[in-house]
Amino acid sequence: MDPSTVSAQELVNQGVWQAFTFGPALVQDGGVCVSQTDEVGKAKASNPRTALGIIDKNHFVLVVSDGRTDESEGFSLYELAQFMQGLGVTCAYNLDGGGSSTMVFQGSLVNNPTTTGNSTKERSVNDIIYIG
Repeated sequence: MDPSTVSAQELVNQGVWQAFTFGPALVQDGGVCVSQTDEVGKAKASNPRTALGIIDKNHFVLVVSDGRTDESEGFSLYELAQFMQGLGVTCAYNLDGGGSSTMVFQGSLVNNPTTTGNSTKERSVNDIIYIG
């Protein structure tokens, strides 16, 4: 959905109780829907990324990639879309990346965000997707 054409109230009226926005969509109806040149704003081609995908009803995948370091280049949007498609998602969406690309599982940090132990300055983030 395009947030410039649908209001939050319209979504609530349609029964939506959780919505995330950043974008773009990566996979729709099982097919990659970004090109090799698509990018978010002024972002580099390869970056830390976070994506949410749907495999089936109540079967989701969350993917977080590192990037911007010597150890990890990260993903372009197209590469991330291909990766998500390879996981079998029918729909996938790019969420915010950069220093906010952080995954914690059972209290332990899973990835190596750019804000961990290096001089890269990332903006502060005050929201999360929490699954408990």
